[in-house]
Amino acid sequence: MKENVLTKKITDKKAIIGIIGMGYVGIPLGIEFAQNGFEVLGFDTDEDKVNDINSGKQIMKHISTKKMKGFIENGSRATSEFNELETVDCILMCVPTPLDIYEQPDMSFVEKATTTISQNLKKGQLIILESTTYPGTTKEIIKPILETSGLVAGKDFFLAYSPEREDPGNKDFSVSRIPKVIGGLTSKCLNVANALYSQIIDKTINVSSPETAEATKLMENIFRAVNIAMVNELKLIFERMNINIWEVIDAADSKPFGFMPFYPGPGMGGHCIPIDPFYLSWKAKEYNTEAKFIELAGEINRKMTENVAHRVGKALNDHSKSIRDSKILVLGLAYKKDIDDMRESPALKIIELLKFKGAKICYHDPYIKNATKIEYADLSKDNLAKADAVLITTDHSNVDYEKVGKYAKLVIDTRNVMASVKNPKAHILRA
Repeated sequence: MKENVLTKKITDKKAIIGIIGMGYVGIPLGIEFAQNGFEVLGFDTDEDKVNDINSGKQIMKHISTKKMKGFIENGSRATSEFNELETVDCILMCVPTPLDIYEQPDMSFVEKATTTISQNLKKGQLIILESTTYPGTTKEIIKPILETSGLVAGKDFFLAYSPEREDPGNKDFSVSRIPKVIGGLTSKCLNVANALYSQIIDKTINVSSPETAEATKLMENIFRAVNIAMVNELKLIFERMNINIWEVIDAADSKPFGFMPFYPGPGMGGHCIPIDPFYLSWKAKEYNTEAKFIELAGEINRKMTENVAHRVGKALNDHSKSIRDSKILVLGLAYKKDIDDMRESPALKIIELLKFKGAKICYHDPYIKNATKIEYADLSKDNLAKADAVLITTDHSNVDYEKVGKYAKLVIDTRNVMASVKNPKAHILRA
C-alpha cells in the first residue's frame, strides 16, 4: 500500500470524503471540506436529517442556511445507505460517545460504525476516528473490528485518530482556525491523515500515537472541568461570606500572568465537560490507579444544579412563598449562550428538581421553542409579572434583561447578566 497514491488524490482534491455522523461535529467538518473543493458524502441513520441536509435546510442555529445549501451546491450530499462507504477514499467517524448509567463509556455507536465500515472496507482507504474517547480506543476497538474484513491496518488501509475540537457558536474559531491534533497508527498513516487535514486546517499538530491524541482531547476537557469545579466551589464559599465571586474573578483577572479566568454556573452542559473526563477516570482503574481530581470535580459540578434548585426555594421562601405551586419561568434551555444545543444542559436537570418539589415550570429560549414536556412562554410583560420567580440559566445575548428587571418580581441569576441592568425593580439574587 503506497501512501503517495492516496496523498496525491487528496492534494489533487479528487478524494471523496465520507463522514459518519452528521451532527454538531460532522456537519461543520463536511461543509469545510466541501468549501475547499472536495466531494463529501455524509452518512447518518436518521432519514429525516438526511432529507433535511439534502434539501439545504438549516439544522443548527449556528450553521446558516446559506452554508447548508452551499454544501449541496458544491456537489456533496447525505445518505443513509452505508454500502456507499466503499465508494469513498477517506472515512471520518463523528459518532456519539456517551456514558452509560454507571458512568462508564458507551462505545456502542463507535463499534457499530466501525463494524459497518469493516463490511465495506477496501484497500487504500483512510479511516479516522474523531469522537472523544479514552486512550487505547483506536488500537483496542477500531483496529480489531476493521481487521475482521481480512485487511490489515497500516498495511492495507490507513488508520488514525484526530479529536474533534468543535465549539458550537464560537465565531472566533471556525473549523479551519482550530489546530488539529493527529495520531497515526504508523508513520504512513500519520502522513496521509496529515495530508487530508492540511487541506482544510491552518495548522496541524502531529503526535507520536493515537493514544497520545486521545489523551490530548481528554486533558483539554479535564483542565476545564477541574477549574470550573474549583470556581463553583469558591462561589459557594464566598456566598456565605457575602463576597461577590464575579467581582473577585474580574479583579484576579487583572493579573497579567499566572491566572486564567473561569466562571461559575448552574452546572455543566454540552457533550464534552460533563462526560469526557470520566473516560479517563474509568480507564485509569485498568492501571490500578485513581483519578481523584476528575471524580471530585464531577461531583462538585453535578451538585451545582442541586444548589440552584435549593437557592430558588430559599429565595421564594424569603418572599413568603412555597416552592410548591409557585410559577417559575426558566430563562434559557441551551447549555451555553447563543446556541440551540441542549445536550446535558443543566437547565433541564434543574427543571426536573423544581418539578419534583412541586413548582409549575415554563421556559423561554429564543433558539429553542419545541422542548418536550415543558411549556414555552414568550418573554412578555404579563408572563414576567405572573411568574413568582424568573430563573436565568443561560445568558443569551438577544434577551432583553432590562425588561426582565423591570417586570419580574424575583430574579435568580446564575450567569451574572443582571449585574448590567440599571435600577431593576425586581429583587435580584445571584445563584
